[in-house]
Amino acid sequence: MSRVCTICSKRPMSGNQISKSFRHTKRRWLPNLQRVRVQTEAGPKRIRVCTKCLKSGKVAKVISKMPSPV
Repeated sequence: MSRVCTICSKRPMSGNQISKSFRHTKRRWLPNLQRVRVQTEAGPKRIRVCTKCLKSGKVAKVISKMPSPV
């Protein structure tokens, strides 16, 4: 499964890591993805969403029913 946000299509970025001696090595910046249950027409479904989409309210999470304390 690829590391892509299903809402905003945010994907990993690549670039160089620069050390103190100014050597360049390749590295990747990964998006902060969370698996979230959302409500669809076919019922609840798990998707990968970045935290920026979660905080902005672009996704409505499904609240699971918790058993009542006895």
